[in-house]
Amino acid sequence: MEIKVNSLEEINEAAKKFINTIGSNNVFAFYGRMGAGKTTFIKAVCEELGVKDVITSPTFAIVNEYTDGKGLPIYHFDFYRIKKLEEVYDMGYSDYFDSGNLCFLEWPELIEDLLPDNVVKVVIEEEDDGSRLIKL
Repeated sequence: MEIKVNSLEEINEAAKKFINTIGSNNVFAFYGRMGAGKTTFIKAVCEELGVKDVITSPTFAIVNEYTDGKGLPIYHFDFYRIKKLEEVYDMGYSDYFDSGNLCFLEWPELIEDLLPDNVVKVVIEEEDDGSRLIKL
């Protein structure tokens, strides 16, 4: 599936389309270059799921926890600063991935060997015209 986002004004509509494809999946690995819009898109998805918390990139914390509109946790990871896989083991990553709750991962290529078999890969590409193409 592909979702085209022509402008920031369309991001929440794109997030709704994404949410409609989630099904029973819970771990989503977001791939894209720096500045492609991974955090912005995850923020829009969380907003559409009813998160009232401040949604920011967990670059320094590695993981942020939000609460959706149903009171369920959503985990937002940013592995950009991971230097060794031991750091991810130490944080108990599998407890999050196996929780059944939504997990959104930025920079998953840095922990590729630890991704669960059921991970959904989401690629965000910036087009020449500045639009974004979200592929899953």
